[in-house]
Amino acid sequence: MTRSFGRTRPLPADVEEATASDAPRVGSTNRVSRVASDLDRPAARFRPRRGLRLAMSLALLMVAATACDVPNFGFPDGVTDQSLRILNLWQGSTIAALAVGVFTWGLIFYAIIVFRKKSDELPRQVRYNLPVEVLYTVVPLVIVAGLFYYTARDEVDVDKLPANPDVTVNVIGFRWNWQFRYLDTGRNGTTPVEVTGQPGQPAVLVLPQGRTIRFVETSPDVIHSFWVPDFLFKRDVIPGRINQFQVTINKTGTFVGRCAELCGVDHDRMNFYVKVIPGDEYDRYIAERERPATVTAAGAAGATGATGATTQTSAATTTRGSGQ
Repeated sequence: MTRSFGRTRPLPADVEEATASDAPRVGSTNRVSRVASDLDRPAARFRPRRGLRLAMSLALLMVAATACDVPNFGFPDGVTDQSLRILNLWQGSTIAALAVGVFTWGLIFYAIIVFRKKSDELPRQVRYNLPVEVLYTVVPLVIVAGLFYYTARDEVDVDKLPANPDVTVNVIGFRWNWQFRYLDTGRNGTTPVEVTGQPGQPAVLVLPQGRTIRFVETSPDVIHSFWVPDFLFKRDVIPGRINQFQVTINKTGTFVGRCAELCGVDHDRMNFYVKVIPGDEYDRYIAERERPATVTAAGAAGATGATGATTQTSAATTTRGSGQ
């Protein structure tokens, strides 16, 4: 025996010796019949494998056919006009991940059961299988391309900013609380309305139902993230950059909001509430807090014994804490 490039290469004498040893012997079974029986053995072994594959395919088909109601996989139903699109994207990506996971685990358990060691005889060795290689190259590309397409399509729709929103709110995230300024107020000589959270008193952002609302986000210090789980949407609040998004809330109620970006020692306390009320009630809420700017002359000469006047101008109507 000689070696070539690290592999053992038999000599002609070794081949002749092996051929002679394979000749039929006296009192032994014909080797041709044994070879034929060995060739028949793999075909019989593969029959149950085909049945197992067919059973798995039928099971997956039955599950897909009977799945009438797709679960949310931990997501809430959502309360905005964008919620359904975002929820469908989440459900589709989760189902795709589950399908890939079930298929992968199925192959693992299939190999464990079918190809478990039964004797010291080595199984038939296969080096290349072109269909399988094409399959595990093309299928991941198709999955990634599909996820990219639907994500890009929904992202373009969610990021649209139609002109002339009904309500515009400036969201200011600071360490470690929130301030909400209603940018539509403070016109025609009235004072702007804003709500600022205090330690132990989360701010309550009151919004109308069924109206377009644009959020304009800013931060004076570090990165925060404006997240209302029931909106199925969050967007970072970044210093030196203005981020915007727009939604229409379809349901009334009070929904919790959080900071979804680790921003410091009291990050876990950066909570707030979004209270959605009917449109007429929202108009009354704003009208009660949007008071005209007043100039008051203080001090009377006869009462205080002093002359002069002090001018006091209210710059804003600021609601502390809950804003209620």
